[in-house]
Amino acid sequence: METGSPGDAGTAGATEAARDEPVWTGLPPGLLRMRRLLLVVWLGLCTLAAGLLPGLFAGPVWAVFALLPLALMVWGWVMLERNWRSWRYAERADDLLISRGVLWREETVVPYGRMQLVEVTSGPVERHFGLASVQLHTAAAATDATIPGLDPAEAERLRDRLTELGEARSAGL
Repeated sequence: METGSPGDAGTAGATEAARDEPVWTGLPPGLLRMRRLLLVVWLGLCTLAAGLLPGLFAGPVWAVFALLPLALMVWGWVMLERNWRSWRYAERADDLLISRGVLWREETVVPYGRMQLVEVTSGPVERHFGLASVQLHTAAAATDATIPGLDPAEAERLRDRLTELGEARSAGL
């Protein structure tokens, strides 16, 4: 005879489903700050050029062309945050999930046993903002994946863990 109410079976099923759900990790806000700064610098220069050059050579009315890059900067500011929020990754028992995209969601599954190389890269702008990227290489070029804008310590931890899991899984093949 079973002990427990009929509702307990539903609760147990929900608990199992919750355990199977990946634990997602988002990207740090430093990546958003870096991308927004680059947006403001480049489109700010375009705004100045689009306003000054026509304004000086063709008359002040033509300086209205500066509104186009300015509007693009405002739109880009919002879209960069939406894109940043869409990036996330999850470490599961047998693979790494990377999810990204606002309009077109893209989810990449990289099995640990298929990883050939895990790199941590950081360019000069990324280093200035204290960021690094993890690049995953597999035998199939289509499954190569990148996780941008991580804290360098987290990027190194992830690289070491993925390398360790990849070696363990490939040794079992």
